[in-house]
Amino acid sequence: MNTGATSCFFMAGMFLILSIIFALSKEKGAMLLAGFNMLPKWKREHYDKLKMSKDTRDKFFIWFLLCLVGGILSHFFSSYISIIVFIIWIILFLKDFNIDVEKAFSKYKL
Repeated sequence: MNTGATSCFFMAGMFLILSIIFALSKEKGAMLLAGFNMLPKWKREHYDKLKMSKDTRDKFFIWFLLCLVGGILSHFFSSYISIIVFIIWIILFLKDFNIDVEKAFSKYKL
């Protein structure tokens, strides 16, 4: 097995584990999100924690599928496919990345 496939499969495993954690923890999973757990309790009450947890679960599951397909294709065809997969993952990651906590969670306000 080549390095690209191994990397994709490792990332897929990590994303699957995180997806399962968010699926099982329901609304308590929102406390695992960076920035949200640093908000005061009275501010946290104004957000839909269940939707935050579900969206994060879905995001991790999409990343899992991307890495799994990338690992399979990389194993059978070319290790360069894994580079394409990582570039796509970085784009997907940065699309939802926000430094400002209020901006990051604004779509979950009640």
